[in-house]
Amino acid sequence: MDEAARAKEICLNLLTARPRTRAQLHQALLRKGISADVADQVLARLDEVGLIDDAAFAEVWVRSRHTYQGLGRRALAAELHRKGVDDELVAEAVAAVDEEAEEHRARQLVRKRLRAMGAADEATKIRRLVGTLARKGYGEGLAYRVVRDELRLAGEQADELDQATWD
Repeated sequence: MDEAARAKEICLNLLTARPRTRAQLHQALLRKGISADVADQVLARLDEVGLIDDAAFAEVWVRSRHTYQGLGRRALAAELHRKGVDDELVAEAVAAVDEEAEEHRARQLVRKRLRAMGAADEATKIRRLVGTLARKGYGEGLAYRVVRDELRLAGEQADELDQATWD
């Protein structure tokens, strides 16, 4: 089998498992001993026929990771950069997560984590919740605002429960 056919087979096998970026496929080909020229030719042909589409990859990646992992725009952009997606495509894909959607998802994460925190003091809760959001790529301002709001709401709900218990 010639080098181009081998490179095509490697790419098709990798793409069968899951979608990949052009950069990921290029790195895989180089690791398998395919020359850079042949890799570029094979990838250009796969791009031509629509088997490689970094824009579509980025869009699906952002939607999935934001919805299921709760990642913020900053973390999503970093992941796409690590996967070799072009800056312009990263910006377009991450723009699909607007500020409102990002805040909504941050609130969901805080509520979920808050239920599991138990009787920790407020400073500990704030530190842990803001840290959780920071690790997931949410900005500092958004994280503090959401945590403050959700702690206040949780406190009001607890007060209402206590009041209902005594009535």
